[in-house]
Parts: sequence; structure tokens; C-alpha cells
Amino acid sequence: MVTDKDGKCRGSVRPGLTVDVILKQDQRSGRKTRGVVKEILTNSSFHPHGIKVRLVDGNVGRVCSIMTHEGVDK
Repeated sequence: MVTDKDGKCRGSVRPGLTVDVILKQDQRSGRKTRGVVKEILTNSSFHPHGIKVRLVDGNVGRVCSIMTHEGVDK
């Protein structure tokens, strides 16, 4: 099931949002990295593994969850 908080739909991801991403080097372990979206890199409206973004710290990864202002899942 696809929800608006799982990061698979491009429309739910925008610059300035706090998200959890899985970096390329962490795909096997599933380790998540939290950061703020700087730029959306995926062109398609949907991606089954998550929308690829660049964070403000320069890391690139696929969104696995979108956070609210309180730091909990949206």
C-alpha cells in the first residue's frame, strides 16, 4: 500500500521537508539518515523504492518516510 508519508510519490516530497532516507551505501543494512530535502532528483511521479533526493548536507538517498515538524511520521 502506498501512502503519502512513505516517500514513493513525488507529489508528497518537496524541498524543506524533513525526511528519512536510505543512502546507496546503506541499502543492504537499511540504515536510515535523517535530513532536510534540498532538491528532488527523481523525475517520475512514482518510484517503488522511494523518491531520490539530495539533502542540504549533500547526501543523496531515497526517501523512506516523511517527518512532521514534531519529528514523528506524518
